Amino acid sequence: MKSSKWFLEAALAAMFGVLPAAAQGRQAPGHSIGKATVQGNLILLTLDEGALGKANMFDLVGRTVRFTPDGTRYRVETLPLQWDSEFGSEMDSPEVNLHKFTFPFSGKDWNSFSVGVTGSIAFGEPSGAGRGGRGGRGGRGGRGGGVSVQRFDQLQDAAGKLIDTVPAICVFFKPRMSGARYLKELDDRAVVTWSLTEPVGGIQDFTWVPTVNRFQAVLHKDGSIDMSYDKVAAKDAIVGIYPVPTPGPEKEIATLAGKSVAAAPANLDLRSVKLAAVNDLFLKVTFETRGPIVPQGDAAMNGISYRVSLAHPPLPELVWTIHGGGFAGRGGRGGPRYTAIGEGVSPEVTVNGNTISIEGTLPAAFHDGDRITIDAGASGPQAEGEAAHLPPQTIKLSGIQSPELDLSKAERRDGPYAVAYEAFHYLALPNARDLTCSVIQALGDKFDMLAYYSDFRVDNQEAGTPSNGPLGGGPSGGAVTGIGAQQHGLESYCSQGRFQWQFIQPVYVGSNQMQEYPPAGITDHNTHDVLGYEHELTLRTTNGKIPPYDYAMSQIGHEMGHRWAAFVSAKVGNETFPLGPTHWDRGLQAPVPFPYQRPTEASAMGGGVWQDNLDGTFTQLDDDYYVPATGYSYLDLYLMGLLAPSEVPDFFILRHLQPVGRDANGHPIFKADRTKVTIQDVIAAEGPRLPDVDHSQKTFNTGMVMVVEHGNKPSKELIERVSGIRLRWMDYFENVTGHRAHMTANPR
Repeated sequence: MKSSKWFLEAALAAMFGVLPAAAQGRQAPGHSIGKATVQGNLILLTLDEGALGKANMFDLVGRTVRFTPDGTRYRVETLPLQWDSEFGSEMDSPEVNLHKFTFPFSGKDWNSFSVGVTGSIAFGEPSGAGRGGRGGRGGRGGRGGGVSVQRFDQLQDAAGKLIDTVPAICVFFKPRMSGARYLKELDDRAVVTWSLTEPVGGIQDFTWVPTVNRFQAVLHKDGSIDMSYDKVAAKDAIVGIYPVPTPGPEKEIATLAGKSVAAAPANLDLRSVKLAAVNDLFLKVTFETRGPIVPQGDAAMNGISYRVSLAHPPLPELVWTIHGGGFAGRGGRGGPRYTAIGEGVSPEVTVNGNTISIEGTLPAAFHDGDRITIDAGASGPQAEGEAAHLPPQTIKLSGIQSPELDLSKAERRDGPYAVAYEAFHYLALPNARDLTCSVIQALGDKFDMLAYYSDFRVDNQEAGTPSNGPLGGGPSGGAVTGIGAQQHGLESYCSQGRFQWQFIQPVYVGSNQMQEYPPAGITDHNTHDVLGYEHELTLRTTNGKIPPYDYAMSQIGHEMGHRWAAFVSAKVGNETFPLGPTHWDRGLQAPVPFPYQRPTEASAMGGGVWQDNLDGTFTQLDDDYYVPATGYSYLDLYLMGLLAPSEVPDFFILRHLQPVGRDANGHPIFKADRTKVTIQDVIAAEGPRLPDVDHSQKTFNTGMVMVVEHGNKPSKELIERVSGIRLRWMDYFENVTGHRAHMTANPR
């Protein structure tokens, strides 16, 4: 593997781009990862060297990678391009049935498989019993075929999480691709060819025009596999083979004895740490303590952590950490859980009496026979430092082979491998709290919100960013209540009480949403893309173009709106039900009182504008998608502290929506059950919004941050575009709040 990510803390995001406060649990404090300075009206954050690891860009164009069976394993070699220019017939579904031979893979002979539109092949059905299955991180790709990963998974992490989920071949697995698949079956082989484009034209996309990505897999009757790459514009993907490993016994590598600490709680006092090899692929680490581990779901586990570090100089340490409490459901329902984080480790944690265990794959730089130094520790919620620590001890790795390869250098003598892959990826996602601390520690605790933009890409398949924050109280520092989310973890963000919300990663300068206007000559009638509204948007401008930075306003307006919405429920009669969560329910009546650019707009936070046809049907005049940029609903503005309860008109929520057609203007019509909701119903469920409209914060300050890599200066495009977005953001916020609130973007 040419590069590995050594700096990992997952940017946890749920639903559509936000991690609700209740789901975050106790968090490790952030720390500075760069130098923040003021440049004009903007903030410049220059990252420390290696702060986000290294990128690993795709380098196999014009090459063929061959996987040749060697028993149950594979030899791997990279050859000059072997390309079949006769593609066969275009596929109209993912499912393939072979008629002339069966293909041996993962211990079975297959006469059918699923070809994913995103560049992968999957066999059979996932068992759910494997390591990845337990983690819920990978599996069959549903109607699109092939395999899939979760929406916000980084490819450098997802590659390992696919192991032991479903037998699969990743030829060029990149989520969100689309296009054509072709199949040609011969007597001794099947040829599958993809001609795909990266996603085009949308707010979460990196290109306005289709790109060319043409690659091919040949599945031979003898079990060998050729993956060939003709023209590939995309630079990130997962490439490799994923037979499901045959279950085998654990092979102990070492058991490291701890020294009892009488003052430590029994569940943190480490008696030993055991390392074992599983299936020659996984390292299993088991912590044994003097007393029982606090079980999953018990509130007493909040803030507990167990850590193991593997040092292999001159490489940085590999750290796996178990955190307790970080994955509770909304409002704590479902109880807290243990979750593991770190490069290559599965998030799943097993608790059994006095032991707690995790499994993961090691980076390619760790080899069988290497001598590595291990140390471990455990800490509780109130501990300053670790309650118990197992001193460093040196062991010899045995029985483990990393599945990560540098495919461009693979030779036939390499291996054999049970699983073999390479993850091609951009820089790692930053820890959002580290970004915040980098700014606040340098410039002061004077920002309510922070938005980050960069001239480099990060390992995210979407151009936008989720958001989160501690829900600070602004200059007054007081908590806001009655909005369905609670203030938490200010110290983790290096704030004394002011900081509220932020992007959790930088938006790339080359993405669609950072461009002032779409390129000339682009046409698009998709109503989830801004050009689908071109005619009506250009009516309000003098230059014949849509308003500038429209996508950028959709993103920042939506994400910063999550500081207040959409987490509330309503109590109607004896029933309490959510109006979201996280985004307003599609059927929520959420019209905007101060539209941004169209006469009829639904909230930037979801919901819709619904016309009651008084016959049991409802016409959707505006949908729940946030393109083009829209304003905030009456309910949003109440939660923001900008409307009194008496100013919020009664609304309703539609449930059990069933499409029944369209009206003469093309608006969809649904049958639904209508439930009336009032603001008093929300207050009955959540309590009153405090501070109320007479005492709430009305002036906010957003820090607009340009993020650059170590040793670089911001590009001209980055400076110009962030400056343009800054001006539009201040104008947008004042207009959509009806001038009841004021937004500044002052770094000083």
